[in-house]
Order: sequence, then C-alpha cells, then structure tokens
Amino acid sequence: MSTYLAENARLSTARRVVITGCGVISSIGTGVAEFSAALRAGRSNVRPITAFDTTGFAHSNGTEVADFSPERWIHNVDLAQLGRASRFSVAASRLAVEDAGLDESTLRQLRGAISVGTTDGECNDLDTLVEMELAGGPSALDPTLARRISPGRISTAIAREIGLADVEPTTIATACSAGNYAIGNGFDAIRLGDADFALCGGADAVCRKTFASFYRLRSIAPDCCRPFDKNRMGILTGEGAGVLMMESLDSALARGARIYAEVLGYGLSCDAHHPVAPHQPGITRCMDLALRNAGVKPAEVDLISAHGTGTKANDLAETAAIRELYGEDVPRVVSMKSMLGHTMGAASALAAIGCAVAITDRFIPPTVNHLETDPDCAVDCVPNTSVEADLRIVQNNGWAFGGNNSVIILGRHEAGPRTEAVTNAVTEGAHR
Repeated sequence: MSTYLAENARLSTARRVVITGCGVISSIGTGVAEFSAALRAGRSNVRPITAFDTTGFAHSNGTEVADFSPERWIHNVDLAQLGRASRFSVAASRLAVEDAGLDESTLRQLRGAISVGTTDGECNDLDTLVEMELAGGPSALDPTLARRISPGRISTAIAREIGLADVEPTTIATACSAGNYAIGNGFDAIRLGDADFALCGGADAVCRKTFASFYRLRSIAPDCCRPFDKNRMGILTGEGAGVLMMESLDSALARGARIYAEVLGYGLSCDAHHPVAPHQPGITRCMDLALRNAGVKPAEVDLISAHGTGTKANDLAETAAIRELYGEDVPRVVSMKSMLGHTMGAASALAAIGCAVAITDRFIPPTVNHLETDPDCAVDCVPNTSVEADLRIVQNNGWAFGGNNSVIILGRHEAGPRTEAVTNAVTEGAHR
C-alpha cells in the first residue's frame, strides 16, 4: 500500500512536458523547417527503390531519403560502426538538440532519457549478411556488419555521439507504432521527475525483407499511397527518422525556449487479436485511453493524424474506430503517409513532429494523391491541399502488427488552465 500511495503522490504532482526541438530526416525534407514546408505544400518524393536489387518485382516504388550525408551531423562515432537506421537516428537527434537551442555540455549536466522506436533495426545489414552467407558460408560474413546489427545501437549511438554517459538508452521494437511508444516513455520520465529532458522518436531504413514481406501480402502500391481513397492499392515502404527534444515546461520557460507543443498524454493497448489485421475495438480503446490520460474530451480534438496506411484493412478499421469514439463530431482525419510513405518505426514519430509544426504554424497537412473518398471511410481527409487552421489539440495514431497500438495527444502550449485537468486525469488513471 505504501508503494501505491507513493506513486500516487508522484502522479498528483506531475510536471507538464513540452516539445522544444524537432529533428527530421525524411524523404520530403531534412530539418524541421524543410519538413514543415513540404507538409504544407503536399510534397511527396516517390521514386524507384535503390537500396537493394528489385529485379523480379513488378513494381518497386518507395520513399527513400536521398542525398543523405551522415558526416554532417555525426562527428564522435565511427560511421563504420553504424547502420543506416542508426545514422538516421543520430542525425535526427543532433538536429533536435540544435533546434531546441541546447548544447552538448548543458545536456551532460542534466538527467536525460533516450528512447527510440524501430521496426527493422538494421535489417538492411542483415539482408546483406544473409547474401554473404548464402554465397560463401559463415566464413564470408563481414564482422563489421555483424557487430552493428543490434537494434540497441539505434539509441545507444545517440548517447555516444552527444556524450551522455549517465543516460540509459532504450530501443522500443513495437514496429509501426514504436515512435509513439518512445514518446510516451520519455513523457513519463519527465512528468514523474525521473529525467530533465528526453530525446524520443523512431528510425528505420528501407530493406529488402520488409518490402518483400508487404509485397507478398499484396500490400505494396504500384504507384503511390492513397489513404482513405476508393481506389487505394496499398503502402509504399519508406525510411527516415524523427526525434523530439522534450523537457519540462518549467525548464523551457526558464531558458526562454520556443515551444512547439505540449504533450498532454498518451495511450497504449495490445489487443493481440491477429498478427497483421487491425482490430477495431483495440484501436478504439487505445484512443479512449489516450484522451483520458490527457484529460481531453473528444469534442476538444481539432485534428487526427491517422495511421492511414492506404490499405483497405487499416483504413476501414481506423475510420470505424474513430466514428465509434467521436460519434457525429469527427474532426478532420489526415494521413501523412500519403507524402512520407510508411517509414515503419519512424512513422508515428515523424507524424508527431508533423502535428507539432501544424499546431505551431497553424495549418493542416493534406492527404495527397486523393481521387475519391471511400464512402465506407467517410472522413474529411483534407484532400491534396493543406488548409490554414487554428489547431489547439491534435491526436496522433499509431498501429502495429500484433495489435501494438499507441496514441499521443498534443496541444498548443497554454499557461495555467490545463494543469489541473491533466493532473486529475493522470491521478484518476492510477486508480483504474
């Protein structure tokens, strides 16, 4: 009982958490300014995949990061030790730190948390190692590649690059919802006083295994991704990294930091219904948990950034869950995957940054490539052209194989009024 009371006391004095830096490596832009401009313009850089030999596939479009030069941001870790996903995560983290107006020496004096989500880790290196073994047996394996395939390096490399010796990095492998999981992890660490800052997000690189798996599931679109469209044909595999610098509101105000948005709460659920098919009740439950944790009513949400993969199974289950929870007052529902492709473990992290800049810059990103809305979806997906909007609260969805669901709620930073509501919601959550 004493442990329960002590934890409840921590919850009742929870600190508010804000986003003060955004680091982006994506197919539509590097850095938050370029990324925000691309989202507003509805840009999508779809092109044939070059990361591996696509001979034998009838179609092979994807959303790769072009002209990525990791040496611009990675100075303290030997690049040969890092796979492509780890390079993305480190580069995005340094961009987030710089965007927040912080320096490495300052961070080393603070208590920090690092949490990064992924689906594939360094699967591209694994693909190469398999080719080597098939061609020449175990003796043909490249030891450098073998040493860098651990997914833990996606987060530990960040600590090594910035010199954060006392931080315990965490890699969360809950696939396509992992970015939101990581953000929720950092949010808890800060609001409960276990960390002063958190670098959280997701990273993944295009690889043969994932592309071929979705291709065999007949889920790869031949041309582009059309979420919620009557004529949608599936996903496009993509890559990149999104990392957020989060800190307590008191810290941000004390140093006069720019605040993109406040993290109001999050929800997780694991319905374990099916390996690949989304489960509507599990999705509804996750969204409801997030809203309750944030102390937000459905009617207060101005925008939903959907998981929105562009597959029939996802789009129908997700929109049905949204209508079940929101009733007749469904806000606009957009899918940034129409521009970014499906970046796997980076997906919900990049979308979270998209939500943050949408709140800051007061616009709603479009769902591009849209021709005709599926009547079974029946949402306003802001087709093809962004719109100006005074957003106050935004919901960011992330679903994954096995029913690993995650949702985060972001809001425009406002002094005072939300403190009591959020604290009460967190405290009530501890009683349930």
